[in-house]
Amino acid sequence: MELMRGAPADMTGREEREIRAYRLLDSLGVEYWRTDHPQAPSTTMEICASVDAVLQARICKNLFLCNRQQTDFYLLVMPGDKPFRTSELSHQLGVSRLSFADEGHMLQYLDLMPGSVSVLGLMNDRDGRVRLVIDRDVLAEEWFACHPCKNTSSLKFRTRDLTEKILPAMGHTPTVVRLTGQNG
Repeated sequence: MELMRGAPADMTGREEREIRAYRLLDSLGVEYWRTDHPQAPSTTMEICASVDAVLQARICKNLFLCNRQQTDFYLLVMPGDKPFRTSELSHQLGVSRLSFADEGHMLQYLDLMPGSVSVLGLMNDRDGRVRLVIDRDVLAEEWFACHPCKNTSSLKFRTRDLTEKILPAMGHTPTVVRLTGQNG
């Protein structure tokens, strides 16, 4: 794997959802670096660890969640090495019970497939159905790393570009939480 600046010169074989991610970043003047994963898609945090070394940034854990009634949806962005405790997040959001949302809703609202969940998928949430929730530790990092809506590549860009350019362009204001990863 190698680190390259910007979008691929040749988009042959790239999915439209990935191409849209590059177009969004380019249209906003966001400087970013990319690495493609030649062996396999990054489907686990362990695989992402090797990508982190190339990016010199940590890929975040992105979880697509919903309430019990499947009427409210959340995209949680948190450090990949921090354990996720449903009760801890539920308490901070004032939601009685959270669970993982199904693939159908993920495709409907974010145009993403399991394993490729990314904050960049919010560009497809034009009706604002998904509430973005970010752990404050993510925002404290200089660099933000994620997939370009497809888990065969990874990107890094400055966290301030995420908060000052990308999220406003997508019409999403994050709810910032403080997750410890501890029980109780």
